[in-house]
Amino acid sequence: MDETIQAQEAAILEDIGEQLKDYDQNRGSLIPILQMIQQRHQYLPPDSIRKVAEHMEIPSSEVYGVATFYNQFRFHPPGKNPIKVCLGTACHVRAADVILENFERKLGIKEGQTSDDREFSLERVACVGCCALAPVAVVGETIHGHMAPSKVEGLLMRIQIHKEMAEREKEKEKNEQS
Repeated sequence: MDETIQAQEAAILEDIGEQLKDYDQNRGSLIPILQMIQQRHQYLPPDSIRKVAEHMEIPSSEVYGVATFYNQFRFHPPGKNPIKVCLGTACHVRAADVILENFERKLGIKEGQTSDDREFSLERVACVGCCALAPVAVVGETIHGHMAPSKVEGLLMRIQIHKEMAEREKEKEKNEQS
């Protein structure tokens, strides 16, 4: 695991430890604790399950069992560029599943996963409410309507170009300050 990611994980666990002080060990606190972690960090890191179990003095398997029972909890961090592919009825009949498969192939991850560099996460959603634009993919907060399998690579390339431009601009500002 990359050092930056390890540092982020350590900071998250430290934050969770601080937040747990505000919760008692009553079993009724378990779901609110998991919701707090999810809200603050967008997912439940693996070590957070252990940390919550220690705080509540219950087995980790019990915490994990509750967390996996509810589909509101994520176990993978969201990517910097979360991608949601709509598979509602309007999108489904316009081959949204093929678009999802293209994203999976190009990113090297499956639906529900995050890339190792945490740049992208991929998720299927039931409906984004843009049926007139079907099929639809949402990247971050931007809706991309009338998607086609052939547009997937261009969309990912555009994201990469924007990232590189931002990095160059940051480097330029850094050099100007020197």
